[in-house]
Amino acid sequence: MPAACESVLEDIEDIVSAEDLKPHDRQFVRRNVFPKVRKRNSQKNAQTDDEPPSDSIIPGVQKIWIRTWGCSHNNSDGEYMAGQLAAYGYKITDNSDEADLWLLNSCTVKNPAEDHFRNSIKKAQEGKKKVVLAGCVPQAQPRQEYLKGLSIIGVQQIDRVVEVVEETIKGHSVRLLGQKKDNGKRLGGARLDLPKIRKNPLIEIISINTGCLNACTYCKTKHARGDLASYPIEELVDRAKQSFQEGVCEIWLTSEDTGAYGRDIGTDLPTLLWKLVEVIPEGAMLRLGMTNPPYILEHLEEMAKILNHPRVYAFLHIPVQSASDSVLMDMKREYCVADFKQVVDFLKEK
Repeated sequence: MPAACESVLEDIEDIVSAEDLKPHDRQFVRRNVFPKVRKRNSQKNAQTDDEPPSDSIIPGVQKIWIRTWGCSHNNSDGEYMAGQLAAYGYKITDNSDEADLWLLNSCTVKNPAEDHFRNSIKKAQEGKKKVVLAGCVPQAQPRQEYLKGLSIIGVQQIDRVVEVVEETIKGHSVRLLGQKKDNGKRLGGARLDLPKIRKNPLIEIISINTGCLNACTYCKTKHARGDLASYPIEELVDRAKQSFQEGVCEIWLTSEDTGAYGRDIGTDLPTLLWKLVEVIPEGAMLRLGMTNPPYILEHLEEMAKILNHPRVYAFLHIPVQSASDSVLMDMKREYCVADFKQVVDFLKEK
């Protein structure tokens, strides 16, 4: 891929469809799918000229601007929140100045993204905008001084974004930061069948698990996303089918570590991928996200077969972090340079 290598990318997970084909280049194009707006009482429907002003405290009539930083997982969360708000009746706008409320979906991986997030909060407050904060920054460190008094929605609570926005519009400060559990077992997060407004109407980003098994010394994302929690295979396959029915022609699988998928629920990544390949229609493609070296080593043979499939991109993001074993040990990365080389050399050979 000579063209893709002409410019240096800081982190492939920070790039969302910058180099991807444009919509008109893809097959069976369908315009963006917007969820149906919830019906209100017939009297209001009949009196469209008497809609409340946008500065009203009546929820569902305001304009909302959503800004997301970070990885594809975070972008998928932002699309889910936009879909739910639009389904309730809020207008999602690209114009931050005309918005009544700013929903800022943060990333904590790199300092610049966190700095932009902090500056956006300050700008919103100066512009007298209502603010709701989401993403890994407030989830990991909700007691930071610059977050005081502001509404926060946790990374596992995005299915309750309408509630938080409603209360914020009324002038209240709400914080939902709890973990979703079923009989004491941590769940992967919000339901996968929630309404969604995709940034690119032809690309569906599916989070297959949240959290990870590592405890890297430098990583704050672990504090936000927690331990590994995988979605069941049948739910992920159903979400893929639904996306293809809505006109999507590319599925991106994402998580903090796709290679660790299923280790908490008795399955593994190749098993999931073979099930997904079965439902990919002609002309559509599947793309894998980042996997750390330790969790892909035992699956190299199967992964090579899957990456050779005509409907799967021959692409895998494997971070090296350091070419020094002693540094990797200090970082608690759970692998050595030889492990990384083995993964890369094997997959390139195949």
